[in-house]
Amino acid sequence: MHDGYCLLCYEATLNDSFLADLDELSDNEDDLLDADNDNAEHMEEDIDGDLADIEALNYDDLDSVSKLQKTQRYTDIMQKVEDALEKGSDNSSQGLVLEDDPEYQLIVDCNALSVDIENEIVIIHNFIRDKYRLKFPELESLVHHPIDYARVVKKIGNEMDLTLVDLEVTASTTSGKPLPEDVLQKTIDACDRALALDSAKKKVLDFVESRMGYIAPNLSAIVGSAVAAKLMGTAGGLSALAKMPACNVQLLGAKRKNLAGFSTATSQFRVGYLEQTEIFQSTPPALRMRACRLLAAKSTLAARVDSTRGDPTGKTGRSFRAEIHKK
Repeated sequence: MHDGYCLLCYEATLNDSFLADLDELSDNEDDLLDADNDNAEHMEEDIDGDLADIEALNYDDLDSVSKLQKTQRYTDIMQKVEDALEKGSDNSSQGLVLEDDPEYQLIVDCNALSVDIENEIVIIHNFIRDKYRLKFPELESLVHHPIDYARVVKKIGNEMDLTLVDLEVTASTTSGKPLPEDVLQKTIDACDRALALDSAKKKVLDFVESRMGYIAPNLSAIVGSAVAAKLMGTAGGLSALAKMPACNVQLLGAKRKNLAGFSTATSQFRVGYLEQTEIFQSTPPALRMRACRLLAAKSTLAARVDSTRGDPTGKTGRSFRAEIHKK
């Protein structure tokens, strides 16, 4: 009887939190969107430059602009990740408070490192692009993703006849000219570093996703382990995510883009990582705004359960997921 009463109290508390979060959605969303738009505008890169300025080839070498891989923090975290992946899942610290769990701390560190790796790849991409413009100025308009760009640069090298290179890039000629051998080598070295960082990032994310079923079983039950890891990482940890209003959760990972399949009236609707969930993708376009709000609200509640380790079985999260499907 006592256990049943406690369970009812717990569910009532969750329901109260859910209703409060839904009230916050409409009140705060406009301010959040305006702030997000301002931040996104500041993050846009200006890629215009003087392609003929050969002096740009002589600016800082790679080690002066890319330093992350040589830091002790990077080395320590990557070593811990490799050790953890080799050892497999370890639930020996199940009874610890979440913040005292060393594996949770490693996940928080990994999430922060993955952001730093992404930023480092952008820096290296700019280095590669600035060097390679003299050889193939058209390439940056054909290949936009930094890692794809690095792979293409490695394949082309100094080859002038692009028909001889096995590429999916739709260009057979270029107005550029071969790079000096030392500049080409610096460029290739930068490509190798970008690819190595991308590989490290994938390893970090693989580790984080593999542990989400243990760290955040209820959140993972709703949005999946990959999205759960992204939400937690962007928020700054599970505890931070648990304290975040649902309207903020909805915007985590949001980009400046229109949603495919939406009418003009709804094209301004902004959504982040939650659009990658199975629930969002399987929802008819006309209902996706509602689905996203429900996902955000339930994800916040699930994060609160997980942050206190209130339900390690994930049953609460599965129940929330079923409720979303019904609505």
